Amino acid sequence: MSRSVEFSGPRQIPYPGGCVLEPGRYALEYLLKWATEIRIGDRVYPDEPVFAFLQRLRAAPEEFGVTPQAAQQAVTRYLELAGQALVAEGGDAAWLAKEFAH
Repeated sequence: MSRSVEFSGPRQIPYPGGCVLEPGRYALEYLLKWATEIRIGDRVYPDEPVFAFLQRLRAAPEEFGVTPQAAQQAVTRYLELAGQALVAEGGDAAWLAKEFAH
């Protein structure tokens, strides 16, 4: 069970402008729903909402064939990549970490 969890980082957040939400809060909502392909070993999860997937992965890593450490590394990578995108839109990377605490 030493497989890693692989996924790309989010591209530029498509902020629609106007008075929808402030850019930072909009970016947070976008990143919590953002989907991309996730790979664990030879298994592919296409167009998977990353945040929700990582919550499930962290709660039951053995169901995905990874160690708890590999699951936490995936969460840390998400927080780093998505956090950078969030900060670029005027948000705070700590907002994402708080979402994992819920």
